Amino acid sequence: MHMSGTGVPLATPFDDDGALRGDALAELATTLTDRGVDFLVPCGSNSEAAKMGRDERARAIEIVADATDAPVVAGTGHPGLAETLRATEDAAAAGADAALVVTPFYHRHDEATLRRYYRRVADESPLPVYLYSVPKYTDVALAPRTVESLATHPNVAGIKDSSGDLGALQRIVDYTADTDFAVLVGSGSVYAPGLDAGADGGVLALANVAPGPASDIYRRHRDGDDEGARALNRRLVDLNHAVTAEHGIPGLKAAMRERGLPAGQPRDPHGTVDDGARAELRSLVEPLSD
Repeated sequence: MHMSGTGVPLATPFDDDGALRGDALAELATTLTDRGVDFLVPCGSNSEAAKMGRDERARAIEIVADATDAPVVAGTGHPGLAETLRATEDAAAAGADAALVVTPFYHRHDEATLRRYYRRVADESPLPVYLYSVPKYTDVALAPRTVESLATHPNVAGIKDSSGDLGALQRIVDYTADTDFAVLVGSGSVYAPGLDAGADGGVLALANVAPGPASDIYRRHRDGDDEGARALNRRLVDLNHAVTAEHGIPGLKAAMRERGLPAGQPRDPHGTVDDGARAELRSLVEPLSD
């Protein structure tokens, strides 16, 4: 499955007691696709999947898959192979179309180990596998040559590169050019430059808050308006920074609530943003029209 366009790592709505709000998650999935998002990624980093149990993850994926006809790429990565394969099987049973598998974290692994790990995942996965490189959370960035070696596996479909390193992204695009391998930008601040570098689309936390503008960056680029895509992206950089690097998931959900989106609450140990941050986020989302 070759993904393209704009995807969103869905925020998971929790209630004040930390319980998953299935109705709100379904509403969020349909709202974001109605506003232009092309595919959905439940159980990703911004979904707070690391704080969800196995049954909760499967339920969240099933809710999203049932709520929309858009493709679903479910996060299934764990530190260990067996756990990742179980989660991927659960995702397939829940209706996912592909699996997003983060680099195994907590312990450090060299590139040879990562290549071996991903090949074993891809060999046994019932779903097409997308690599996920997010050094912000794992302190591991998949090397472009490692990605090149994995791109030839028939069940490795692409990568979400959240490194923010445009040089590395360009090398991945170049090294995988002769394969049916999708390269997806994982940082909203460099979405348009990533598309300029040859990426097929993106998976952007920003799209939870600004689904229309984030999707429009891709559409403008696709239609040949590269400068328009870059100009729109520049206007969203401060918002993207605020809901990712600066205020994280509590900021993301606060910004979504400011827009009337069913974000729910962060799950402990995350708290809520203070009044100053909330005012900042409000000022950043006020210009949005989608």
